[in-house]
Amino acid sequence: MEGFLNIAWLVPIPTFLAFVAIILFLNGNKTVSALTAILGAGFGFLLSWPIAFVAFTTDLFGEHPVYGELYRIPTGTVDLIIGYQVDPANALMLFMVSFLLLMIFIYASGYMTFPGHLNPELYPVSYSQGRDPRYSRFMAYISLFATGMLGLVVSNSLITFFVFWEIMGLCSYLLIGFWYEKPTARDAAVKAFFTTRVGDTIMFIGMMLLYFKSTPSSLHFNEVLRMENLEHLAQQMVTVPVLNLTVPWIALIAVLIFFGTVGKSSQFPLHVWLPDAMEGPTPVSALIHAATMVSAGVFLLVRMFPLFYAAGEASPGTMHFVAFIGAFTAIFASTIAVAQWDIKRVLAYSTISQLGYMVAAIGIGAYVAALFHLLTHAFFKALLFLGSGSVIHGVEHGFHHAHTHGHDAHEDTVSEEGHVVAPLLIVRPDGALNPTDAQDMRNMGGLLSRMPITGWTFIIGGLALSGFPLLTAGFWSKDEILASAWYGENIWVFVTLAVAAFLTAFYTARQIGLTFLGKPRTEGAVYAPESVRSMTWPLILITPFAIALGWIGIPASFPGLGGIVPNWLEHFLEPYIEYQGFHVAHPEFNIVPLATSLVVALGGLLVGFLVYGRGLAVGQIDPLRRLLGPIWVLFYNKYYVDEFYRYTIIPFTIGLSKFLYWVDDLWVIDPIVNGIGRVTVWLAGFWAAFDLFVVDGVVNGFARVSDRMGRVLRTTQDGHVQVYLLVAVVTVTVWLLLKAMPIILTLV
Repeated sequence: MEGFLNIAWLVPIPTFLAFVAIILFLNGNKTVSALTAILGAGFGFLLSWPIAFVAFTTDLFGEHPVYGELYRIPTGTVDLIIGYQVDPANALMLFMVSFLLLMIFIYASGYMTFPGHLNPELYPVSYSQGRDPRYSRFMAYISLFATGMLGLVVSNSLITFFVFWEIMGLCSYLLIGFWYEKPTARDAAVKAFFTTRVGDTIMFIGMMLLYFKSTPSSLHFNEVLRMENLEHLAQQMVTVPVLNLTVPWIALIAVLIFFGTVGKSSQFPLHVWLPDAMEGPTPVSALIHAATMVSAGVFLLVRMFPLFYAAGEASPGTMHFVAFIGAFTAIFASTIAVAQWDIKRVLAYSTISQLGYMVAAIGIGAYVAALFHLLTHAFFKALLFLGSGSVIHGVEHGFHHAHTHGHDAHEDTVSEEGHVVAPLLIVRPDGALNPTDAQDMRNMGGLLSRMPITGWTFIIGGLALSGFPLLTAGFWSKDEILASAWYGENIWVFVTLAVAAFLTAFYTARQIGLTFLGKPRTEGAVYAPESVRSMTWPLILITPFAIALGWIGIPASFPGLGGIVPNWLEHFLEPYIEYQGFHVAHPEFNIVPLATSLVVALGGLLVGFLVYGRGLAVGQIDPLRRLLGPIWVLFYNKYYVDEFYRYTIIPFTIGLSKFLYWVDDLWVIDPIVNGIGRVTVWLAGFWAAFDLFVVDGVVNGFARVSDRMGRVLRTTQDGHVQVYLLVAVVTVTVWLLLKAMPIILTLV
């Protein structure tokens, strides 16, 4: 069976071939482009799941992961091996990523058919056909995005990991700004690209240090993560000049690599790009938040966990730093989410918070819990984002229906169910409202009756996100993290994450109440239809995973349920953990974390439904806004972090760039270079003259003398015997005189 795993290198190929085919040959046929993209994702799925289930059902990792070599690139000292790797961690990722990619591709084929965002005057043909004008290009981009994630998952080294990592960075830029006619979309794409580049650059520095300091120099996972190499890195010390600290090399390298996760997984302070990334089409949001981009950041920590574990042993501050960033981000993003109106931005801040959970889990050494929550979160967050896209589609259709049937937005209208919808142009003191914004939850309400499949699947995903006890996957993975924090006596992490979990349940209930409950508040909500089957079927197929996936990780010591369903996840990962040379403690059952999980989940949902269970009346101020006052405004404005960057970091960067331009072009570098150039030109002229008048003069002088002598001697070679005889006599005479000269001089 191990031989079957050797086809893992094929996993990213189908989606890449789909990308190439659409770009080069199929761009003109939108239907065929969509089918090609779906087939590419389907073949990737058909390759990934057999590989994953072979790994799940056979004991192949007791000694080592499965490695494969495709070809070598000579690098001078150590060859770079391009290949693949299959182990328990990426087998789980293949199971999750390939399925969600296929679901999102199918969903996208339907989502991109209603161009509600388009201006019919600019795109009359596409609008009439019901297709985005760049439909084929979108399918090509998401195929390349999928290639990046699948290639990253099966990579055998940090260098190929980084290549696919950067492919995803490129695709996020292209897809976030896909509707580049919108200035906000263009700005969001640039913001995402530059923000993540900060983390990637720091990460690359860490990779290079890891390469040069490892013995032997390498970036292959099976070599750099060996305990001998990690101990070697832990014994070498380096002084950090800025902080005046002496730390092991392994600690510095781990922190630098961690910044790749901070950027890609949108952790504080590089979190600012992810909410703005909602400017892209909703399938892109689902790809970024569930199946590809941000999952890659946490997977980097999972893949490199032995490095972080050893760094924590050598310098405990390393893991404390990781745990602090994760825990702080979790609660920081949760507070912002409670005050947002955009349905996708609430989910974006929710993702940032949940990623903080995973990062904090890595920071406290809870490897299994972090990977467990990464898997469960991917499924229910994909469900929520796809559900939000379905809602947006429905509301856009509703507004489109109202517009085409001539409803006046300035007058009260009566829906088909008899609901009275008040005038849409409302001025609110708790944030500007666009009365036709299909993403603003204030323009929704009552959608559960209009969109039952979307509504109920979204509610199930929301309950999983909230950690609804026992029945949802989110409860088991969150509880595992809280139990690990309590067991490891990381009380500050435990308390912080518990508060964040309460806020998560609260803003999820708020989102469900504002969107699906109560009465419709706009015509868009009144006339919203259920989405097409290509959008609803993926929701239905993902829903069971949002419920049942958590059952694979029920602790054996859990009261009542423990042992009924074996803790398969822990048993599956245990041999690989032991192979990697580190030990992950299994939290013993304690009533405190369990009670905390129950209280924060049920309490947050209860409070949220008490406040928002009936939705909001038209024009009503958010009750939380009245309660918190300026604190709510602080949450609503995201702690003014973006403004802080806009007025500090960005001007500083621009000013530094201008200063360096002056230094380079006006003051120092260019003047020096130009001066050296002028001196060089003058010296070249001097040496040219020296060559012309001295060197060439001497050579030419010798040539002239030789020429004259040649002319004289040439007269002696005219063919007459008497001339030759005369030359011979003269020559002998001269020779005799030269011989006799010393004797003559002596006699004289």
